[in-house]
Amino acid sequence: MPVSNTDVVERIARVIAGRIVSSNADGSDPSAGNIVDRVWRDYREDALSILRTLREPDPAMAAAGDLAVWERMIEAALAEAGESAS
Repeated sequence: MPVSNTDVVERIARVIAGRIVSSNADGSDPSAGNIVDRVWRDYREDALSILRTLREPDPAMAAAGDLAVWERMIEAALAEAGESAS
């Protein structure tokens, strides 16, 4: 499996920003890359909210893998973003 060089909070925030500004999604800009580069930080809290929600996997996710590993991965992403475990 490939490993991204960009942290997960930034990647999620960029996806949210892209959906809002790009005409390929809900926005109106046909070439939104430069805008996403400028505004993704505005969606950082949204990205963190998504990660906080993912702390608790649903039944299908739980059945697919190791819950302890999942928890450590989500907590690591939140810690990297400056969030303390709770």
